[in-house]
Amino acid sequence: MNKENVFKIVDDEGKEIECEVLFTFESDETGKNYMIYTDNTTDDEGNTKVYASIFDPEKETTTLEPIETEKEWKIIENILESLQEKEEKSEQ
Repeated sequence: MNKENVFKIVDDEGKEIECEVLFTFESDETGKNYMIYTDNTTDDEGNTKVYASIFDPEKETTTLEPIETEKEWKIIENILESLQEKEEKSEQ
C-alpha cells in the first residue's frame, strides 16, 4: 500500500479508520472532483467496500463532502463499471 494514498477518517463512534485512495477524477458534467476510496473491508459477499466523496484538490486540507444527487452517483457507477469491465478483460 502506497502511504501517499492512505488517509484516516473518524467514524461516528470516534474510531479512526485507515482508508486507501483508489483514484480521483474530475467530472466534466458537474465540474466537481471526486475521490473513490476503500477502508479495505468486505461485505457479506466478499466484495471490497468502496466509497465516493466530493473533494477540492486546491485546498491544503482535504475535506470529503457527501455526494447528494442521483446524477453524480450515476456518473460514479458508470466509471466503476467501466473499470471493472477493463479489469475482467485483462484477467482473461
